[in-house]
Amino acid sequence: MNGLPSVPAAKSKPLSGLGLHWKEWRKHKYYFVLLLPGLLYFALFHYWPMAGITIAFKDFRLLDGISGSPWVGLKWFRILFEAPDFWTALQNTIIISFYKLIINFPAPILLALLLNEVYNSTFKRIVQTIVYFPHFLSWVILGGILFSLFSSDSGLISFLGMKTSPLMDPGSFRSFLVLSEMWKEMGWGTIIYLAAISGINPELYEAARIDGASRLHLVRHITLPCIASTIVILLILRTGQILHVGFEQIFILYNPLVFEVSDVLDTYVYRLGLTMGRYSFATAAGLFQSFVGLLLLLVTNWVARRMGERGIW
Repeated sequence: MNGLPSVPAAKSKPLSGLGLHWKEWRKHKYYFVLLLPGLLYFALFHYWPMAGITIAFKDFRLLDGISGSPWVGLKWFRILFEAPDFWTALQNTIIISFYKLIINFPAPILLALLLNEVYNSTFKRIVQTIVYFPHFLSWVILGGILFSLFSSDSGLISFLGMKTSPLMDPGSFRSFLVLSEMWKEMGWGTIIYLAAISGINPELYEAARIDGASRLHLVRHITLPCIASTIVILLILRTGQILHVGFEQIFILYNPLVFEVSDVLDTYVYRLGLTMGRYSFATAAGLFQSFVGLLLLLVTNWVARRMGERGIW
């Protein structure tokens, strides 16, 4: 217009590199602020203490400190693998953890599927409150309750005519550990599965009902396949903790009568490290636990990816 040549508008260059990251940070800066306490927690209580792993390769002396203690290489690992008590504790750990994985891992899934089929919201909330409540009690409190209920002298089992408490019977103590943990944690574990179920498209259920599918068919062909990725991820994480079976529970419930079937690596490390003062030996045992857990985590994640599921990474 007016005889002047038109000037094309300047195109803005797309952001890349640091400029793009800075823009994203400014856009989501409040989310990063909310994330900061969690990052600080892991940095202070999970990553910073990892410097103490070097104790496993040193002849640690409390007065000399970590840096002043002499290096001894793999000495403590050789002593660890030659100790008969270590293999007993490892065997108990694997057996108890295997029982908990087979029995306790599917329990929250089954409970979530059952709660999802309840249409009465009031009844559903009551049941959820009842099954969630034990999670918020410490094992110290629950241990006192269990000792009172299963005491052979004045507990509930005395009224049933049972003369031997499962807390004092080596043959049933492991089963008691598994079932008591299920009672405590099963309800809390359903939260993740119920959240995954709530994200399923309702149109899938409506189409299946039109085709004549029963409730069992809906669960089998819609609900379970849709939450399969959540189940796999939690299974991978659980497998990484295969050598950690719950120190608090066993430490509260076990006693000399069942020591041979209940002494696990967690209590073994505690007994050697804190009560006997063999810090380097206990650190070597704890490092062995972490190494095996990491190895199983990597293998399980690889198997899940090979089977077509989405792993942790």
